[in-house]
Amino acid sequence: MDTQPPRVDGADGDARRPTLGEALVPLAVVVASLGVGSGLLGLAPHGPLLWSIAFAGLFARYRLGYDWDGVYDAAEGGLRMGMQAILILFVIYGLIATWTSAGTIPGLMYYGLGLLSPQVFLPVTAVLAAVVAFAIGSSWTTVGTLGVAFIGIGSGLGVSAPMTAGAIVSGAYAGDKQSPLSDTTNLAAAVTNTDLYDHINAMRLGTAVALGLSVVGYAVLGAFAVTGSGGDTAAITEPLASTYALGPLVFLPLLVTFGLAIRGYPALPALVAGVFAGAGTTVLAQGRSFTAAWDAFLNGTAPETGSELVNGLLTTGGLAGSGWTIAVVVAALALGGLLEGTDVLAVVADRLADVVWSRNSLVVGTGAAALLTNAFTAQQYMSIVVPGVSLRELYDEYGLDSRDLSRAVEAAGTPTGPLFPWHAGAVFMAASLGFESSWAFVPYYFFGPLSVLALVGMALAGRATTPTEAPAGAAPADD
Repeated sequence: MDTQPPRVDGADGDARRPTLGEALVPLAVVVASLGVGSGLLGLAPHGPLLWSIAFAGLFARYRLGYDWDGVYDAAEGGLRMGMQAILILFVIYGLIATWTSAGTIPGLMYYGLGLLSPQVFLPVTAVLAAVVAFAIGSSWTTVGTLGVAFIGIGSGLGVSAPMTAGAIVSGAYAGDKQSPLSDTTNLAAAVTNTDLYDHINAMRLGTAVALGLSVVGYAVLGAFAVTGSGGDTAAITEPLASTYALGPLVFLPLLVTFGLAIRGYPALPALVAGVFAGAGTTVLAQGRSFTAAWDAFLNGTAPETGSELVNGLLTTGGLAGSGWTIAVVVAALALGGLLEGTDVLAVVADRLADVVWSRNSLVVGTGAAALLTNAFTAQQYMSIVVPGVSLRELYDEYGLDSRDLSRAVEAAGTPTGPLFPWHAGAVFMAASLGFESSWAFVPYYFFGPLSVLALVGMALAGRATTPTEAPAGAAPADD
């Protein structure tokens, strides 16, 4: 099956491929718009993204010769590829609300506060998030469910919320990368024509190094930067116990969602099942009405526990609260579709083929292409597809195994989304964990940058290539 997104052509047949210089123009405008709008002026990303979309559309229409139908089709292509992410965002907002009203998230917070100490909380959080994400194959599901509870636990232990978020997201992406159930892991293997388990095995060393160093970093933070004593946990546990029935039944939604994921169900149906389980548990465990359970799904929760701290931790927006986040994701995906559908990104990727000089430099260049594609398209699927498809023949020319390509695009593509606040993954992670922007926890998100550095380090050490029998006329190997 051909996994390359369909190429967009202007209906009048006059559309042309941009030159390298032309391709760099809309990319420069994107950087300037987001840098000035979000970075300098402090605007929400919606406006700067719209500026970038307008320029990219006009550039495609009047410089590259696309007609308006071609411009619309390019933008729609990005939305089609990101539709699953949009639907998951909708469902996750409702799921968090139903799990809160059901007592699932309050229950995790209550029992977690009794088991963990402030000093070990961060490294344990990263490891547990990695285990859960590996088991269910979804970093988003892990963050949107257990991650929310960990934020509450960390607050009760006196651990900084950005530190907690960094540990959660690090573990979630590390486990996701190694899971045979992960959509991005399967996509990276598919677009590079690599066996799934060969791809997973190829990623193992780099992932282990990046996660191991991350856990060490969180252990150091726990030892020297966490000042909480854990003695104030009663300020959270007592209001929780007095407001919610916290028996074993409240964990039914957790068992349903993760059980389906472990059985191989995709993330979206597993999450939808979790919503229904949460609404049912709200009725059965908390004694609320059927109408109240589904009102929480739509409008969120605003509990009155007698504690402002606990009220703040458990206030959710529900499905109706997803508008701000969805708007950013839709704009970012449309922009990415314009840049990909008009060959702007493909031209830059092709230029990469002209500047590599060795096998190892090809691996590093592939990582750079995946990272930049992730930044400009705002979704991890495109960061895998664009360099994965564009560079397959180049890896054949250099006599490299396809697993070298699959490892490079996923190591630098999948986990780097949270580094860019307009990225679909960054917006989701920030919104789920209660932050306005992912930049709030990026200083403590160790795994993403370390994954890229591990790839570069392996390339420099000659551990990122698996030479096959070079075809006739192949480029020379590294010295």
